[in-house]
Amino acid sequence: MDKDDQRKIDEYKKNPMTNFADSANRSQIGDLTQLTKGNLLTRIITSVVIIGVLALIFYVVNN
Repeated sequence: MDKDDQRKIDEYKKNPMTNFADSANRSQIGDLTQLTKGNLLTRIITSVVIIGVLALIFYVVNN
């Protein structure tokens, strides 16, 4: 676990409502940084999937 994750866990323990507010906000807005959090392989796979979905959308729109 890195320092940022440990800091968040400590903050949630001190202020339990922060976790609820965070969850409610993420359910409405979303947090795209969580998609790319991880090692290099995870980032590459996520990028390929996103580019593939965009290419499929453009292909369908143009035909």
